[in-house]
Amino acid sequence: MLFLDRTEAGRVLAHRLAAYANYPDAVVIALPRGGVPVAFEIAEELNLPLDILVVRKLGLPGHEEFAMGAIASGGARFLNQDLIRQLSLSDEIIGHIVAREQRELERRERTYRGQRPALDVRGHNVIIVDDGLATGSSMRAAIAALREKRPTKLIVAVPVGAGMTCSELEELADEVICLEKPENFSAVGLWYRDFSQVTDEEVNNLLERNRRNSAARNISQEAGI
Repeated sequence: MLFLDRTEAGRVLAHRLAAYANYPDAVVIALPRGGVPVAFEIAEELNLPLDILVVRKLGLPGHEEFAMGAIASGGARFLNQDLIRQLSLSDEIIGHIVAREQRELERRERTYRGQRPALDVRGHNVIIVDDGLATGSSMRAAIAALREKRPTKLIVAVPVGAGMTCSELEELADEVICLEKPENFSAVGLWYRDFSQVTDEEVNNLLERNRRNSAARNISQEAGI
């Protein structure tokens, strides 16, 4: 299936996650930036709160689109040690890349969250959403970061992903939902007609819309409407 855009992908994915609709102990966590439009649609369809977990891919020198690992808010880190050994990457090179991405991670934290605390996911069913999975490095770091917060269950949900990556993540997450696992997978963007870059402004707008909508729904429920 070729998705029109991230919005359509999120709506389709929401149908597969319908069992979690209106769960008082379920939350949706998006990986910015591309995962936020997908996650927003899921959160709206299922009437769940939405938050973010900032993750930064650690790209190979000269081939930044290919990940050798990833870091996440809270200090979680995943490194593909086999790849690092194969390419003989030094600790100095890795440290330089990590430091650069850490700066961008912190910038995004300030931009998207400000002074707002992260949602408390302890004892919750956590649906982790991205717009797709290639190597899975970012999702691995996200899973590691969220496991430390002691959720009841971690559900990885993506519209499309490499089959091997989706299978490998089943060893780390409690559930993996990947709508499309094409045999000839090469890049996430090829499975969207519109894969335009998501901006910081769009991320903030979607997060604010979810907060407003969630508050309005809570007021309606309390009023018995």
